[in-house]
Amino acid sequence: MAIAGAAPPRPLTDALRFARQAFASLTLKLAGLVGIFIALPIVLYGQFEAADRHAHDLVIRSMKDRTWLVTQLLAPMLDQPDGPRYAQLNRELAKYAGPGTTLRLLLQPLGVAGADSFYYVASAPAAMPQQIGAELKGLAEQEILARLSESCSWDRPIDLRYAQADGREELLTSLVPIKSRWGCFLLVSVHDTAEYLNTSIGRPYWRTPEIRFAAISYLVFALLAALMALSVSRSLHHFRRVTREMRKNRHTGSSFADQKVAPELTSVAQDFDGLVHDLKATAQGIRQRAEDHAHSIKAPLGTITLSLEPIKRSIPGEETKARRAIALIEMSLERMRLLVNSAQRLDRTTADLIDAPRLPIDLTAVVNEVLLRHRQQIQDKSVQIRASLAENVTVPAGKGVLDVVVENILDNALSFSPIGATILVSLERDEDTVLLRIGDEGPGIKQSDLERIFDRYFSQRPRPAPEADAMPRYDHAGLGLWIVQRNVSALNGHVSARNRSPRGLIIEVELPTA
Repeated sequence: MAIAGAAPPRPLTDALRFARQAFASLTLKLAGLVGIFIALPIVLYGQFEAADRHAHDLVIRSMKDRTWLVTQLLAPMLDQPDGPRYAQLNRELAKYAGPGTTLRLLLQPLGVAGADSFYYVASAPAAMPQQIGAELKGLAEQEILARLSESCSWDRPIDLRYAQADGREELLTSLVPIKSRWGCFLLVSVHDTAEYLNTSIGRPYWRTPEIRFAAISYLVFALLAALMALSVSRSLHHFRRVTREMRKNRHTGSSFADQKVAPELTSVAQDFDGLVHDLKATAQGIRQRAEDHAHSIKAPLGTITLSLEPIKRSIPGEETKARRAIALIEMSLERMRLLVNSAQRLDRTTADLIDAPRLPIDLTAVVNEVLLRHRQQIQDKSVQIRASLAENVTVPAGKGVLDVVVENILDNALSFSPIGATILVSLERDEDTVLLRIGDEGPGIKQSDLERIFDRYFSQRPRPAPEADAMPRYDHAGLGLWIVQRNVSALNGHVSARNRSPRGLIIEVELPTA
């Protein structure tokens, strides 16, 4: 039983999401358009060819019927006992011939056989010997005369196109034999091709003027569509190249509007340039704000710290509560200084991610420099560093971004490592990626919290209890690994964490090499 208001099943939701993505995909739309573009002329050609074939059959049948009627009218004259009156045949044929139509009468005398036994008898209008010869040659090549010579019968019209002596084409549409006592007469109905331009009688359909014109129009349209697609593709390619150069800051003078793009995209290019200008102005504003805020807060903090010194000296040693209150104030001041420094560094890094150039950074050298800067801290905790670093590992990044990543991960490992522990540092490289791995021997992280260690302000470090006689310290604000994740993501990389066996934590950073 369905519950009202319940969410649809997940397979249905996934199918709907896929359908929406497919509908919005330009690639699928382009593929569909190309498919229609290819299939449409094929389908239309088949439909038009079928219609032309039907018209062709109707015309040929009409010509055959008309020729057959003429033969029925001529048959009594040709079968007279005293022989046909050849002098009247031309005048009789002229009654049935019309504009563009020629009637020719051939005779095979009785008792004569062979394809070359047919002779010209009459014609309307009058025909030249060259024309008669062309017709006889065409009939002989199709073995029509040979068949008529044997049986004097023909049961279907023919389509035969041949050139006249003056270069014009004529179309032989039908022929009807007439048996008589004097032999086999053959009435040939010849029609000028201009009379049947709307059909493909006597030639393939693709050779008709309409199809050729349509094919030329289609090719012109396809060429224009291809040029338009190429223009849009080139414009997008230019946009992508300029965007990549701006991200890497290789050519500070590049702009979208300077590219050779379609005029219709000029306004879009100008808007992109305005967006880039706004981003650079925002980065500069973030840097300025970080400096102003740090200066505004550090000054009063320094004043408070200096003011506490005479108060501390004036409190008697037996005033435990007062000294503890002073210690809490100093711990809070230290906490505030840490937050101010972290916020200032965070703002600078944010501005660098927006505006800083992407340069080839030697990550191997960065790791070695960070280890060198932490040498004193490593010695104080008697920690052993076991490093395995590939040489000359280069990653495109802003200056200082990778330093922050390595330093924060190493600082996290040192803070959790017990005295005498070993920290593993490895740097590997393959064709497309770089893998930085730093593992400690600390307490590790609960499995349920592994996904949260990169969250902002998340920390599981134990807070030191303030002592009356000592200056408390609070060295972490819960921002280190969050900054790591943000910087790595900005470099199109990925950072993850997992527990070691039997104890400890490993943080892995994967970055693209290009």
